[in-house]
Amino acid sequence: MQKTPEQWLEVTAPEKKSGVFKLFLGYAPGVGKTYSMLSEAIRRKSRGEDVVIGVVESHGRQATKELAGRLDIVPRKQLNYKGTMFEEMDVDAILARHPQVVLVDELAHTNIEGSKHHKRYEDVFELLENNIDVLSTMNVQHLESVTPLVHKITGIVVRETVPDWVLKRVDEIVLSDVTPEALATRMRRGDVYPMERVDRALGSFFRPSNLIALREIALRQVAQVVDRSLEPYIKTEIDPGRDLQVRDRIAVGISTNPAAQYLVARASRMAQAGNGELFVVYVDIGRDDDPERQRSLQANFQFAENLGAQVVRLKGKDVASAMAEFVRENHITQVIFGHSATSGWRRYLFLSAVHRFLRDAPAVDVHIVKQQLN
Repeated sequence: MQKTPEQWLEVTAPEKKSGVFKLFLGYAPGVGKTYSMLSEAIRRKSRGEDVVIGVVESHGRQATKELAGRLDIVPRKQLNYKGTMFEEMDVDAILARHPQVVLVDELAHTNIEGSKHHKRYEDVFELLENNIDVLSTMNVQHLESVTPLVHKITGIVVRETVPDWVLKRVDEIVLSDVTPEALATRMRRGDVYPMERVDRALGSFFRPSNLIALREIALRQVAQVVDRSLEPYIKTEIDPGRDLQVRDRIAVGISTNPAAQYLVARASRMAQAGNGELFVVYVDIGRDDDPERQRSLQANFQFAENLGAQVVRLKGKDVASAMAEFVRENHITQVIFGHSATSGWRRYLFLSAVHRFLRDAPAVDVHIVKQQLN
């Protein structure tokens, strides 16, 4: 019997090893995350995909209810906790149903005691491992690394969080975005909260200054995910003259000198200002075996990690060639070296090393910073 084109595609297509994780990210309630997720789900259903709702929270919004009503729903699991009945997403029922796509709203949610997993993102990972695509939603204030900043901006302590590493598992990210002015208009129409809650919300969390800052944080997070998705193409780009790099990648070379922490702090400020990625690089040339130097080096590493840098330890015959190779292989855009020697043979050695680095490295911005202790 002759195969149809669709059957041939199924035979020749590479085997799918896990589900695709797509996240709709917002900066505040009411920007349209759940609505966008449901809209995509309905489009995929119209193309013939088997789509179900695992959990969607309408929060009383009529438009969300209407869209959700057009999709199949896997009933939630009833759980008794301290005499009160709660509903949670039924992971096992979804696995038994095994749809192609499942909708899982509010990724940061903490499941009630007695659930299969403690956190909803753990539910999502089990679905993905069983080759089910997941569409999910989250507001940026629930990302663990930004909760201190969100508290500083808004005064609100975010209790439910998602670890930053979870976003590294996201295959696609969509920013559900409206201007703060448009969101305020939605609020005043009663599209987000009941009318009796609107004035209080607009005077607290939904103040324009808060929304502008949260929107900026969300935009930065999306930019980071996009930059990671570009990385494989940068590494395999066959045209060396074509620059695909968008975000700065900053490398700072350090030694065992405690003053290196000044360099790391300076580099961290540069990276944060430009939403860049920071690498702290130590080249081991076999001269720092002294225990005191090793303790100082570990303190420098710990300081760098506390600032969110990626610590890299290399071995090489000399610092210049090892740094040049690292810059080339990792597509570094800016390099920072510390300079403490002002005269004599030490100054000559430093300048000679910088010259060798410039000779061997690709085109890169180099900053020479005078080291000093804070």
